[in-house]
Amino acid sequence: MTWQDYVLAAGSWIFLIALIPAIRGKEKPPVSTSIVTGTVLAVYALVYATLGLWISVVSTSFMSLAWFTLAVQKMMKR
Repeated sequence: MTWQDYVLAAGSWIFLIALIPAIRGKEKPPVSTSIVTGTVLAVYALVYATLGLWISVVSTSFMSLAWFTLAVQKMMKR
């Protein structure tokens, strides 16, 4: 493990914690924003995997799933 893995993972966990109010609240971001963000984060997780940054892969994957969760919540709210 490299120090970069820990730094990237810590940032992802902080962003994930920051998303909890949006996931639990009534107001949701636009579906397009959520899908694009979730997709980009999924690609980042794949890139981290090719670099062997496994802690970052896990944390970024969870963050990607959180954004996809927001998209689904917004779609079901319509």
